[in-house]
Amino acid sequence: MSINKTPSGIHAVSHDRPLFEQDVDAYKSKGKLSEPTVCPQCGAVYHEGRWQWIETSADADKESCPACRRVHDNQPAGFVTLQGPFFNSHCEEIRRLIQHHAEHERAEHPLKRIMAIENRGGAMLITTTDTHLARGIGEAVRHAYQGELKVDHVSGENLVRVHWSR
Repeated sequence: MSINKTPSGIHAVSHDRPLFEQDVDAYKSKGKLSEPTVCPQCGAVYHEGRWQWIETSADADKESCPACRRVHDNQPAGFVTLQGPFFNSHCEEIRRLIQHHAEHERAEHPLKRIMAIENRGGAMLITTTDTHLARGIGEAVRHAYQGELKVDHVSGENLVRVHWSR
């Protein structure tokens, strides 16, 4: 018998990330919500374990969804910065692409929303309620216009910073 052999029933632990370094999302529900639950701000419905755009009865429980809570608290999960000479000369075209992408995502996923789009000194800052939406916006812009894309996930937090330039 080899000394390095793992006994049956015991699984190896991945050391890619320390155990204490897990993403923490203060906006994720602590427990399972009763079904159906409707968000009084946006009308999204928690059903079958996720938020959806569906009709529900008037007597459904009411609770704000994580996206509406993030908007209310002004606590984005994603920051997208777009800049560069190419960006400056195609700003409105790129804005339309971003809004189209965000509308498409929100139609399927109620928690994926743009919170704000701001022009700041030759750059555009987009804040989102979801890390995946921020990353998706960056990837959509890079796919359409090439350029340099950098995605920084903040370790231990549910936060992503995306930078695109050309």
